[in-house]
Amino acid sequence: MNTRLAVLAAALLLGASAPALAAPAGGAKLDVIARDFVALTLEAGEREPGYVDAYYGPKEWADAAKAHPRAVPALKAEAIRLTAATRAVDDAALTPDERRRKAFMLGQLKAAETRLAMLEGQKFSFQDEAEGLFSVRPPLKPLSDYDPILARIDGLVPGQGDLAARIDAFQNRFVIPADKLDAVMKAGIAACKARTEAHIALPKGEKFDLAFVTGKPWSGYNWYKGGAHSLIEINTDLPVAISRAVDLGCHEGYPGHHVLNAQLEEKLTKGKGWVEFSVYPLYSPQSLIAEGSANYGISLAFPGAEKVKFEREQLYPLAGLDPATADAYDALMTAKADLASSENTIADAYLSGKMDKPAAIAALAKYGLSSVARAEKRLSFIETYRSYVINYNLGQDMVRAHVERAGASQDARWKAMEAVISEPTTPADLVK
Repeated sequence: MNTRLAVLAAALLLGASAPALAAPAGGAKLDVIARDFVALTLEAGEREPGYVDAYYGPKEWADAAKAHPRAVPALKAEAIRLTAATRAVDDAALTPDERRRKAFMLGQLKAAETRLAMLEGQKFSFQDEAEGLFSVRPPLKPLSDYDPILARIDGLVPGQGDLAARIDAFQNRFVIPADKLDAVMKAGIAACKARTEAHIALPKGEKFDLAFVTGKPWSGYNWYKGGAHSLIEINTDLPVAISRAVDLGCHEGYPGHHVLNAQLEEKLTKGKGWVEFSVYPLYSPQSLIAEGSANYGISLAFPGAEKVKFEREQLYPLAGLDPATADAYDALMTAKADLASSENTIADAYLSGKMDKPAAIAALAKYGLSSVARAEKRLSFIETYRSYVINYNLGQDMVRAHVERAGASQDARWKAMEAVISEPTTPADLVK
């Protein structure tokens, strides 16, 4: 079977509809490149555990990658070759959607080249690494720029002395009891789903499984399985605060990672036969879109005071916490959000060797307003995922700005959000 027929047959295996067979010449070239990109990504995943965040294409492709993965230098050379081949596709031969597909592919390939270079031992600055992997160059503000925010927050927390210690003691009053965690988390996720379904049509039969785990560097994770099915894991190494029920429910579930992956599968992998969306390389611009939209999805689903109202009326009683304290805790969480990008500055200093581990933990505790234990857990995340941290704060800011340019109405914003999570969106699209 020749290459073109093999790609078309694979597209059919993935559920592509008949129109994909009649793609123009430029689109057909992208089909071939896309198949090679999937192979590249799956093989890179054999060289770096965790590189492939999700894959739901044909099993034989994954089996082939596992059986005969190319060495890292060969994979990097392949990323460079595919980049050249993608650039050579004439825009005039592409539809507007295919031009966006091409731009998306170029970002994914640049990220693959960068990550493979890192696996070879090449060193990048924090900003160069972030730009290579996620297609954005994060601004890094000095930590002193965040001191006025700390001063403002100081007035929100009772007592005197070390601010982080006082906040940690205050937040301990809002921990979900272990025997209530499952019920509270499921109630939060259900509310996130209901609010999302009111605006975005979800694929038929979509579902998720919920599990509680330990020993992870992250607080929550969505493992997308394909077929509109996710496994959502919640890490219980540290106590889980009441605010996390909605935050994780929206971020990992609705309208966050679960919905994004289900939409891409339904509309692009199956709907258009674009096989590159059957695989999700974690270190890629796709992650800035995924994490940014997942974080922004919290305030989109619960705008204004709706989140604290829902928590006060539904989650606090379910958790056995005092609803009268909800507003004070919400005010603190809202104020703390202005400190989020301080983590980029700390990660840059630590990863470049300008800040040692004890100093990094102290800075994360101070500017994250957390306990030392939580700061240590966060540093573990930075050590594992490095510049990935920018996707949560900078990604959220970029998605928020883009979506809210659509207008002040919730309907307009949800429509813009749906486009972000169901199209071949790149970081550059967010600034248009």
